[in-house]
Amino acid sequence: MAESWSSSGMDVHLDWRPESGRTGLAAAIRAAIREGRWQPGAAVPSTRALAQDLGVARGTVTRVYADLAAEGYLRTAQGAPTRVATAGALPASPPRPVPRDPAPRWDLRPGRPNLSAFPRSAWLAATRRALHRAPNSAFDYQSDSGSAELRETLAAYLARSRGVVADPERILVCSGFSHAIAILARVLHARGADEIAFENPSLHIYRNITAANGPRVVGVPVDDHGITVSALDSPAVVVTPAHQYPLGVTLAPGRRAELTRWAEETGAVVIEDDYDGEFRFDHQQVGALQALAPERVVYVGTTSKTLAPALRLGWMVLPRFLVEPVRAAMVASGARPALLDQLAMAELIESGAYDQHIRRCRAEYRSRRDRLLAALPDSVLPQGISAGLHLVLQFPGELPREMEVIAACRRRAIGVEGLSNYWIGEPQREGLIIGYGAAAKHAFGGATQALREAIFEVT
Repeated sequence: MAESWSSSGMDVHLDWRPESGRTGLAAAIRAAIREGRWQPGAAVPSTRALAQDLGVARGTVTRVYADLAAEGYLRTAQGAPTRVATAGALPASPPRPVPRDPAPRWDLRPGRPNLSAFPRSAWLAATRRALHRAPNSAFDYQSDSGSAELRETLAAYLARSRGVVADPERILVCSGFSHAIAILARVLHARGADEIAFENPSLHIYRNITAANGPRVVGVPVDDHGITVSALDSPAVVVTPAHQYPLGVTLAPGRRAELTRWAEETGAVVIEDDYDGEFRFDHQQVGALQALAPERVVYVGTTSKTLAPALRLGWMVLPRFLVEPVRAAMVASGARPALLDQLAMAELIESGAYDQHIRRCRAEYRSRRDRLLAALPDSVLPQGISAGLHLVLQFPGELPREMEVIAACRRRAIGVEGLSNYWIGEPQREGLIIGYGAAAKHAFGGATQALREAIFEVT
């Protein structure tokens, strides 16, 4: 059986059998170089150290090194360590290709927060406190449900800020909404749900993830009052009731009651994506749909809009009958957020720094939305409530077309998205989806002016 060995000076891996002797040792070192495990220019273990670790005579290693140097695999020099030569090594990887769609100069793409606003100092302080307070046992294998500290903190926070009915035992920590919808689709499909409905329009990424995990995806129309509940005929549905993505409408009170009543009467599951519920600017608070039917609605929240997408940190508040099946599916998936990030998030909420950060961002995003609306020509019709990180712009009449406005934006290096890409089936409306969160604070004015110029060019 092949053995792994480490020298006293550095760790190296060689697939070498003692019975293969000097010839086998030379072959093992050649393989390590060819496979790139011993990098060109890197120092190799001394003959004394490698001989000691392998349990062979130093002279054997010396002769192997000399043979490999003659072959061009190693480079020796008097008074210097032996190093891997470039000859015999795998060729260097080709240059990384330039992205076909480089990051725009003016970033008005939707679904992105202002990353420069990430509360670095508060996060660092929360991490330090978490490390200081955590017992050694906290760094053992994690709970299948996620950190107990975070789940307890979330139960209180979600009840206070979003009206969610939750206790820690019904909360599972996940790696964002993509992870959540993949797990939920898998579990629901295993329980007989061969179809999951999505709002039409909606984000295609989540529809693709759902379909990849078993259920087929169907679309349900959305009007000015939200999803058309009377058109539902599926065992599960994914909704964005606080701020429909991308149209920006709120699920009306009558529709909220109708949707939860439909779920209770039919036994269907409603998956609530509360992706930006913290950012409502018009003082009309709208709580979570989950509070109306906690045993039929799965509430999903994340830090992707409030902090940063790269954290990959989210949570599900589940009906009791789904807790164990979803937990088992999460264990099988093997994916979960880093423990330290979970503990830091709990500290950030407990300290009040998370609320302070959200309030600062809410004020900044509201100001940006107001500035954007003030800069738009009168010919443009903004759609959506005063909330979140995006709005939809529509152009009355037949001209300009969506593609013409997007082309004008691209000529000015403005990143925007078209509404046409979000429909299931044929696009029913055209328009631009403008995200006002992504641009750094100093760049937002320039981005707004560039967008104004692009619209004037084609109108």
